[in-house]
Amino acid sequence: MIVLDERGKACPLPVVETKKALETAASGETARVLVDNEIAVQNLRKLADHKGWSFCWEKRGGGDFQAWITREAGESLSEEKQEETEEPECPDCRTEGIRPGLTAVLSSEAMGQGDDRLGKILMKSFLFALTQQDILPETVLLYNGGAFLSCEGSESLEDLKKLEELGVEILTCGTCLDFYGLKEKLAVGGISNMYEIVEKQCRAHTILRP
Repeated sequence: MIVLDERGKACPLPVVETKKALETAASGETARVLVDNEIAVQNLRKLADHKGWSFCWEKRGGGDFQAWITREAGESLSEEKQEETEEPECPDCRTEGIRPGLTAVLSSEAMGQGDDRLGKILMKSFLFALTQQDILPETVLLYNGGAFLSCEGSESLEDLKKLEELGVEILTCGTCLDFYGLKEKLAVGGISNMYEIVEKQCRAHTILRP
């Protein structure tokens, strides 16, 4: 049995680390996962449901929870589900895992509306989670406040570098870098312009806006 202590770890780490452990495990292997909040339990349940793995959990003392996820024999998804979700082969794919026409647009350091501190935490989690996906965007566009994400001092810099290493094109608005005095601090990807930003979005099949 695999034992994972995910207590004290922020979303999406419990799910990501459990997924990695079970995907490299033998069929029939079980992971016992310790977490400290019920939201993490529900996220683990969603992982198990998506993969077709068995799942159960219980509440322990002190506010902790433990979940058991068993990797079933055979494929993680049924053949029927694989046919529904499988991407058609595309000769234009530059890198395995890249989905041509999928573009992520980041126009702020924060994700969503509300408290900016929470928004920055969510954006950091979003970019980390993006690096863990099987399907990656072809391009990430950063403009306005999003320009800070690709510059020195950004807490998301390593995740953007990881995406670039995986074949994702990272482009930051040059006008925005100039406006915020960041042009010399760009640390990942290239500098773009409004014509290219509009062109990339017009050609995109899907635009991802966190």
